[in-house]
Amino acid sequence: MWGNFIFKIYILSMHSSFQIFKSHITHPITFRLFLLQKLPSAFFAGVRIALLTQQQAVVSVNKKWFNKNPFGSIYFAILSMAAEVSTGVLCMGALYKRKPAVSMLVVKSEGHFYKKAIGKILFTCNDGEAISMAVEETIANNTPTTITCHSVGKNEGGELVAEFYFTWSFKVKNA
Repeated sequence: MWGNFIFKIYILSMHSSFQIFKSHITHPITFRLFLLQKLPSAFFAGVRIALLTQQQAVVSVNKKWFNKNPFGSIYFAILSMAAEVSTGVLCMGALYKRKPAVSMLVVKSEGHFYKKAIGKILFTCNDGEAISMAVEETIANNTPTTITCHSVGKNEGGELVAEFYFTWSFKVKNA
């Protein structure tokens, strides 16, 4: 009985921490300041968070002069950046205000391109639950854990443009 009660309190506190993180990271001004300070290339490329829940992140990027390639579409590195942000923001949300603190690092990436990226591209990652479980495993076992997250990029017509896989490593920080 007590174990179930404690688990429910833990889930509520985790949800509360995520909601605080979400309110900071999805605020237009604080998100842009975060990008300018931590990911300036994403700031100039126009990467934006379109939707964020504990399970899903949707990140957008529009074709513009700064992020185009000679073929009239969005440069592949910009697509990779937006896809990585869609997975990374879920990781950051799972790690926000965690005790003990946990570090995160991309250790592998893979991308596949299917169609020219023209206009607005939305990258969706639905791996929030798996990320949270990987973080819990890292903390419970005090050992590094990896997870491969999938992000799918579609154009405004819903056509698949690109998909990416990012392998994230989590490790408890030494105090």
